[in-house]
Amino acid sequence: MNQTFGKEPPAGAPQFTQLQGQYLAFIYAYTRIFKRSPAEADMRRHFEVTAPSVHQ
Repeated sequence: MNQTFGKEPPAGAPQFTQLQGQYLAFIYAYTRIFKRSPAEADMRRHFEVTAPSVHQ
């Protein structure tokens, strides 16, 4: 679900789903804390999903 709060996003602005936003926020926070990107296993544990779900 894209959340635009009744407004259209600016032209050229990235559009992603709420779940995609959660993944992006996790990657951003993880990278800031650990100074490296999360591994697939880190994402599987955090989101409690299977490996194919991480790749989607």
